[in-house]
Amino acid sequence: MLGAIGNTPLVELTHVVPPDAARVFIKLEYFSPTASYKDRMALSMIERAEERGTLKQGMTVVEYTGGSTGISLAFVCALKGYTCRIVTSDAVALEKRRAMEIFGAKLDVLKSDGGKLTPDLVPRMMERAREIAAEGPSYATDQFRNPDMVAGYASLGEELLRQTDGKIDVFCGAVGTAGMLVGAARVLERGAPNVRVVAFEPATSALLAGGAPGKHGVEGVAPGFVPPQFDRTVVTEARGVDEAEGRRLSRELARREGIFAGTSTGLNVVGAIELAKEIGAGHTVVTVAVDSGFKYLAGELYAR
Repeated sequence: MLGAIGNTPLVELTHVVPPDAARVFIKLEYFSPTASYKDRMALSMIERAEERGTLKQGMTVVEYTGGSTGISLAFVCALKGYTCRIVTSDAVALEKRRAMEIFGAKLDVLKSDGGKLTPDLVPRMMERAREIAAEGPSYATDQFRNPDMVAGYASLGEELLRQTDGKIDVFCGAVGTAGMLVGAARVLERGAPNVRVVAFEPATSALLAGGAPGKHGVEGVAPGFVPPQFDRTVVTEARGVDEAEGRRLSRELARREGIFAGTSTGLNVVGAIELAKEIGAGHTVVTVAVDSGFKYLAGELYAR
């Protein structure tokens, strides 16, 4: 099952992109085992720690997460025989929390402010994870600070270079840990040296773009601080994207493109289309379908 991670399809959006815009392609990361691109980073964090000897059998893996990282880590830990402790919050979709438990993780669920992601929530989760890690023999993957997480996305960049023959004008995506955007971009800039890399955030919390952190409802992105692994030497630009438009487009992607994905994917596609209109025909924009829409059926995104 670990070998099933990655090598995901890249497809062109043919119905939601307006005429005279650049071509827009989307990497369908929900083809990985837990239906998320976080499988790549989870495997990287665990196996690199094993190689260094900082993670050994009998230790507990501890992480704080907005959802998909926890599922991916629980999946990898189940296969490798580690106990997994996850700190999350009630702002995270119930389906995600249940999936972590089904893979065997033990959860600490913190209360949020009305189910919203606020700037204080991730730091509180981080602190609780530190407390748990201090209880006994453990390895804290600490995704925001862990360079192994970034390295896990090099494979995504390599796949994109093969799938596009290196013909990418813009690579873009929403930033949480910044691992996917930075890890893939470092590979892309070697094979497509003129690629422009654009980071997205919800417009209400566009800190990287020069705004202020604020409330939003896009799980896994915009934690309220600059991610330690965010590398401005490979990211050309950061911009805010309207969350409501991202949610609308998430539903449209299912009906018009057959792509059933979550809120951050909708945000990615809204931003990608804006960029495609700006640079025009004859160019190529690539973004990522982060995870599956099946993880969001109990929430507001696909509510009737």
